[in-house]
Formats: sequence, C-alpha cells, structure tokens
Amino acid sequence: MNRSKVVIVGTGFVGMSYAYALVNQGTIEELVLIDVNQEKAMGEAMDLNHGLAFAPRKMSIKAGTYSDCKDADLVVITAGVSQRPGETRIDLLNRNAIIIESVTKSIMASGFNGIILVASNPVDILTYIAQKASGLPTSKVLGSGTSLDTARLRYEISKYIHIDARNIHAYIMGEHGDSEFVCWSKAYVGAKPMLDVIESMSGIEFEDLDQIYIKVRDAAKEIIQRKVSTYYGIGMALVRITQAIFNNENSILPVSVYNDGVYDIEPDLYIGLPAVLNRDGVHHVVHLKLDATEQEKLAHSANLLKTNLNNIKH
Repeated sequence: MNRSKVVIVGTGFVGMSYAYALVNQGTIEELVLIDVNQEKAMGEAMDLNHGLAFAPRKMSIKAGTYSDCKDADLVVITAGVSQRPGETRIDLLNRNAIIIESVTKSIMASGFNGIILVASNPVDILTYIAQKASGLPTSKVLGSGTSLDTARLRYEISKYIHIDARNIHAYIMGEHGDSEFVCWSKAYVGAKPMLDVIESMSGIEFEDLDQIYIKVRDAAKEIIQRKVSTYYGIGMALVRITQAIFNNENSILPVSVYNDGVYDIEPDLYIGLPAVLNRDGVHHVVHLKLDATEQEKLAHSANLLKTNLNNIKH
C-alpha cells in the first residue's frame, strides 16, 4: 500500500476528532470529508488545512462526495445520530441502522474495494449491517469495538498501580456496551500476570478491580452526562487502528470483528475480540483461552447482540 487515502463519512464530533488526530499525528497522505451538510464538511476541511503549516507531514484535505471513495484505502463511518443522556447504545439501534445501510450502499456504488471501519453506535450491530450491505469479505469490514473501552481500562489500572498504561496488557471483550467484560485471566503488567501483581502489592485487593471495571463500563455515561458526548478518546482509538492497517503492523487490537467459530459463541455476528490488523484488514482473530466465568460472560454478550440483531432483521 504505497499511498494512504482515508474518507470519513460524518463530520460530527467523533469524525472531526478522528480527523484532527490524523492531521496531528501525520498518519495519512490524503483525507476526504463527507457529510449530508456539505457546507460543514467544507468548513471543517478549510479549518484543518489552515493548520497544515504546523503538521508533521504534507497532506491533502478536502470535502468530497461518495465518488471519492472509489480509490480510497479506508472509509471510516462515524455518521449517525448521537447517544442521548440516559440512552443505552442498543437504544440507538433502530435510529442508526437505516443510516448505516444507506451510507454503505453509497460507498460501494463508487466502486470502492478497500477497508471499512465503523465507529457509529451500537458499533457491533452496525458493523454487521455495514458488512452485509457492502458485500465485502468480513476481513475488510471491522468496527472500533472495545478499543476505547480497553484504553480506558489500561488508564484506570495504570492510575491504580502506578505503572505506565503502555505496559498494561489487558482487554475488554464482548459488546461495546453494558455486557462487556474484562478478561482478567489474560491481563498482564509487562510480563507479569495481573493476579501476581495484586498479590505482591500491599493495600490492593483483587476485589478492587471490580471497581475499575465499573468505572470503565460506565465511563461513557458519565462523560455524556457532563458534556453530552464522547469523542476525543474514540478519535485517537480510530487513529491507532488506522496506523495498524496502513503500516501493515500485524498489531493485536480489540475491535469489532466477525466471529467465525474462533470462539464458542453465537455465530454470524460482530463482537469485540482481540484481532491481528494489517493492510488486509483483519488478518485473524486471536483466540484466548478464557476461564469458565469469562466464557459465560462472552456468550451472554453475544446472545444479547444476536437478540438485538434478530429484532432489526424483521
């Protein structure tokens, strides 16, 4: 992949936080912004262009149309109605499903044959809808999944045990929502299992980790109550996924991927699992040997997603 062209569909808070992070980190060469409000997309492109003199690399940034997707390497869908205070991600389903299907069909009508990354919520179900509407291989359609949840987890653990978040290796798995869970049995600080870390530190109990999980699970609700929506964290998470793809990294990130028998849960759905990402999209899903409790939680999360997915099919 000698070039790097990204199209963002949706110039709301999430889309533009992602775009701003892309520019500041010099991740790509070409960026196109699409929005139903074309004037807003044009204004956002102008604003970003005016900062290029301070950016780490030369970039082409413009507002465009779906025809610009034809030769794009990656299209990131952030379009959709936002989560209201007190509203669960699943409540968003019926309102956003129609939008995502329409957007995906417009993308594909251009002749697009790259990778689609979905960030709109509820992300697991909407990624499934985008894949079906696109007809692309499941490896080329993925969602942001639990990447942000995992970043929140790493931050909370880091703050608690005073170790750099970049040395915390742990995943949130399952639905990007209330049924998500921490895979504590495979959580490490450096190369040291989390359970060993807890045992070796005075004043810290394993039960305290439940409070960390609750903080992570409820983080979005707290942010929404305070500032209406969340966008900086997910913007940076999307950049991290983008880097893994364009740099052909074979990095493991927890994203919304298609479960094709890798885990013993409901088949034919998208759910948050650790996966290896490179320039082909999802190279493969990483199978972790979960303990009995974690397996039960993953199955429960998958069942909830399947129920909601079946409801929208009818």
